[in-house]
Amino acid sequence: MEIFPDLELVQWLWVILAALLIGVSKTGISGLLTLVIPILAAVFGGKASTGIILPMLIVGDVFALFYYKHNAKREDILKLLPWTFMGLIFGLIIGGYINDEQFKSLIALSVLLCLFLLIYFEKKGDQLKIPDKTWLHASVGILAGFTSMIGNAAGPIFSVYLLAKGVDKVNFLGMTAWFFFIVNVTKLPMQVFIWHNITVQTFLLTGLMIPFIGIGAVFGAFIIKRINEKAFRYLIIGMTAIVALKLFF
Repeated sequence: MEIFPDLELVQWLWVILAALLIGVSKTGISGLLTLVIPILAAVFGGKASTGIILPMLIVGDVFALFYYKHNAKREDILKLLPWTFMGLIFGLIIGGYINDEQFKSLIALSVLLCLFLLIYFEKKGDQLKIPDKTWLHASVGILAGFTSMIGNAAGPIFSVYLLAKGVDKVNFLGMTAWFFFIVNVTKLPMQVFIWHNITVQTFLLTGLMIPFIGIGAVFGAFIIKRINEKAFRYLIIGMTAIVALKLFF
């Protein structure tokens, strides 16, 4: 830890907790990531927190691919990716012109938007059906790209999209793993060379967190079939709403 003199003990604890929850979210309960994002933004600042989280997310994506790489409908991912890349560029430009308080507010807005979508889907359930139209792929892709770039908060958007399309559980996990691995790897050079919020120390920090991400990933794969997901989603929605609102104040 001596190579990170600027990190206080409480920050180390938050990073370790984030690493564990990222692992669980990637192989099990994706809603956990929505809770991690605003917490780290409050602790480290908006743009700095996205730099800390992104390399850890990529490690988590690799663990997820280890478990679910053979389960994915490629055509549904390919329909979104071109639009998602547009959303990433839009987020990259916006993020370069705002200060940290505005950045945190955008993260909060992104998270709250995703929470709204999750709550809406909870209420609609099986009644929610989405058409296979270009305008929809464009809307979902751009929104997912923008919220991913600004706050790594595109998970609920992509989840609602897949669930509304009736994707089964195994393919859901596989498609989520592939989609976010591609998106997060694409974001990496943008944040290194344009936002400059990922450094050598950031990668070293991620290296130290790999065991915790791995533990979380194993735990997530273990509990995904054993937990009452509906009750847990309600808990995550409530906690995340509180933390996201805290970013505004």
